[in-house]
Order: sequence, then structure tokens, then C-alpha cells
Amino acid sequence: MLFSSFCLSCSRCWSAASSSAWPAFALLVALAGCGDLPRPFQGQPGATAKRLAQPPPARLAVVAITDTDLMTEPAGRVFADTLAAGLLALEVPAFAGRVRTGDWTLTARAEPRGEAVIQAFRVQDATGNERGATEGPPIPAAAWARADPVTLREAAAGGVPAIADLLSRIQGTDQRADPTSLFNRPARVWVLPVQGAPGDGNQSLAAQLRKEVGKLGPLVQDQPDGADFHVQGQVLAIPTAGGMQRIEIEWLVRNPAGRELGRILQLNEIPAGTLNGFWGDVSVVVAKEASAGVRDVILTQSGRRKSQAVEPAAKPAS
Repeated sequence: MLFSSFCLSCSRCWSAASSSAWPAFALLVALAGCGDLPRPFQGQPGATAKRLAQPPPARLAVVAITDTDLMTEPAGRVFADTLAAGLLALEVPAFAGRVRTGDWTLTARAEPRGEAVIQAFRVQDATGNERGATEGPPIPAAAWARADPVTLREAAAGGVPAIADLLSRIQGTDQRADPTSLFNRPARVWVLPVQGAPGDGNQSLAAQLRKEVGKLGPLVQDQPDGADFHVQGQVLAIPTAGGMQRIEIEWLVRNPAGRELGRILQLNEIPAGTLNGFWGDVSVVVAKEASAGVRDVILTQSGRRKSQAVEPAAKPAS
């Protein structure tokens, strides 16, 4: 039987043959990034799982320091706006403008360094305590001196990954210090009923996922009260040519407020009607593979695994 899997971000496809009546079902698609071949869950359970876990500040005010000739007030506004937009794309609640009571603050200052200009960033919490510092990539001094909006935006965008990494590390420090945080206790997970599966798939898939997730460390609950994560599966059965049927299973991991934290997608093509009755061992295989993705989302959101949304190293606080 032939089966195929593809990466949604670039649509490169591959096929392989299996001698079994039911191939390894869970060909899991990481929803962002492709390798030469799909490799299920190599620390990448999906684009949304790569986002930062809840960042430290309730609101991060971005302020560009304009007290030197290196950054005028108009340039500072462009720079701060671009920083805030880039951080918002990573779901950091950043805003350029006036600092309000309760805000954390990100300050950006342009500093000369040889033939280049460096953007130096510092983060302060709502009490004014400095929590860390980092730097953006160097910009040639001549290009910076022109202060054109394109250069300013490119420079600010280049600093966003280092700032996001700094916030992630601040979050990790706070989580480790809090005995009640997910870093220091097992996560509580509620698995909702699966929807859309033919046969007994709704019941079988949910029951097996509860078992498999529980084997990996989280505490699986029967009720939503007090759960840190909600997990639900949705199944689509799509007719294809030659009397075949494509089965798509999507697992969404959300927080109790409904915000999506991660997404795991499983695909397979089978003879139509194969799963109209009992899923049996198929649900076991599906749940075992999907539970690895759920675990990865939980580890990232708990601060136990560094988010892969940001890679560049950041300068530690001085």
C-alpha cells in the first residue's frame, strides 16, 4: 500500500511502500518548516507550538531612546513600531508608546561600535528592576546614518529574535522559582471528545489518547476544572480517486481560555470504508504518535523545552 505525507509550508511530497495491511498511520506533519523528508516530531509539533509560552509581562512597552544623534525622534518611532510589530507576531503583548503603570518596559538604544551601530535592548519589570539585556545584529554606520525607514525597519526586525529569546529566558527563570508553575509540577490535561471520525473512532481515539498522554507524565483529567491544557481531535474523511479515502486527524492543544498553543496533523490514505467500524489497533498507533506531539507542546509551554521560534543567542544581563 502506498502512503504519502507532505509539508504544508512547501508542498513537497514523497511516497513509500509498506508491506503491512495498515501502514504506520501517524505520518505527522510539522506545520512549519520542511526537511528532505518529513520526520515526525523532531521537537517541532507545529507552528503554533513554536510560539513563546505566555511571556512574562502583561504588557511590554517598547521605548526607543532618542537622546543621542544616533536616533532621532522620527527614527525612534519607526524603530519602536517595528519592534512592537515583530514581537506581537510572536504573541508577545508589545506596544510602542507611553509606559503605563504595571507595564514591563523594553528600551532600545543605538550605540556606536567601530564601523557599526549596535541596537542595545534592556528589559525592566513593572517595578523598574532590570531583568536582562541583549543586542541586535550590527548595522554599518554609514547605512545607519542615512536613517531611512527601510534600514530602520530591517535593523529593528533583526533584533526581534534576540529580544524574544531574552523574554523566554526571563520566563524560564521565573517559572523555576515558582513552586506552583508548570516547570515544577506535572501538567493537568483534559482530553475532549474527538469529533468527525467514522465508526467508533470518536470514542476509541479519545480513550487511547488519554492513556498515551498519561504515560508521558501529564495528569489526565476527566473534567476541565483546573486543567492547564485542553486537547481535542477532529477527523475528516475525504473521498479520493480509485475508491480510496484520505483520513485527516488534527489535534489542537489549547489553554483553558481557548488560545491555541499547538497543532498536530496526521494523514493517511486508505481504502474507502476501512474505518467505518472498529478502529482497534489503529487508534492505538494514532494516539501513541499524537501523544508525542502533545507532550512537545506541553514541554514548550511549561518552559521545560526552549521554544524554537527564536534561535539567536542573546547577551546575558550585565
